[in-house]
Amino acid sequence: MTELIMSVDLPESAIQVLGFLSKNGPTPPRDISRKANIPLRTVSYALRTLMIKKLCHKVPNLGDMRRPLYIADQEKSRAIFMKYGSIMV
Repeated sequence: MTELIMSVDLPESAIQVLGFLSKNGPTPPRDISRKANIPLRTVSYALRTLMIKKLCHKVPNLGDMRRPLYIADQEKSRAIFMKYGSIMV
């Protein structure tokens, strides 16, 4: 699996969003945008990219079904941060 992670190319915004999710746990996109000071459109693009690469996944938010939560895959995140270095958000 590590070989697959090492071949993944990610934009900086996706790495920042992945770092935010790894550090803060399940979060809806609007909260990521507000707390990480990243435009919502950029967060949405980053989340789509991360989901395609299977680095995060979406789960229902039982408190508000209109705001899904996104969760980082912690094991894959560690491998990504080993490749790109830690990006603090």
